[in-house]
Amino acid sequence: MEYDVREPKQQRAILKKESIIDAGFKCICEVGYHNTNTAEIAKEANVSTGIIYQYFKDKHDILIAGLEKYGEDIFFPIIRIEKVDLKKDFENTMKSMIKEYINNHKISKVAHEEITAMVHSDSDVAEYFYKKELESTDRVTKYLLNNGFKDNNLQEKVHISMGLIDNLCHEVIYHKHKKMDYDKMTDLVVDLIIGLFKNDI
Repeated sequence: MEYDVREPKQQRAILKKESIIDAGFKCICEVGYHNTNTAEIAKEANVSTGIIYQYFKDKHDILIAGLEKYGEDIFFPIIRIEKVDLKKDFENTMKSMIKEYINNHKISKVAHEEITAMVHSDSDVAEYFYKKELESTDRVTKYLLNNGFKDNNLQEKVHISMGLIDNLCHEVIYHKHKKMDYDKMTDLVVDLIIGLFKNDI
């Protein structure tokens, strides 16, 4: 049976759609995208499968909605640096940001690997990550400029730094090589980032 997908107008229906997004993304994070189906999402959301198809075409639509709702906090956490003087305490700010980034990566290894792989095979997922990478870079760059940093290839330096932090986070959370000293690795990443910005502060 096919359903006409609709955008809810009433508050009760809006909340029901939100609960489906929450349930779907929770299932995907716990067992992975390819191991999740709409029946399981419906059970988690405490709705019928038919209700799901009133708001979404399939689980792919739910994944995209989940990425839009939670993706920034999970994949692209932005620095929380209100009331921090970056020029006086740049090193500790970087360490705090890295710690927050790692703590925010609550998505399962299975789901993370599947979603990352989908960047190369799914145009909607690829577009989401491409857009968010640029948005995150722009937001951090503007914040630094507003706090007195010089615009000396600043956007490029921010993008490189975010890549370093992202790789460190994945190493700590997912790879977990026993021979690696992750505290030392974090210090090295911070040193590299400080080196990039040393002439801009």
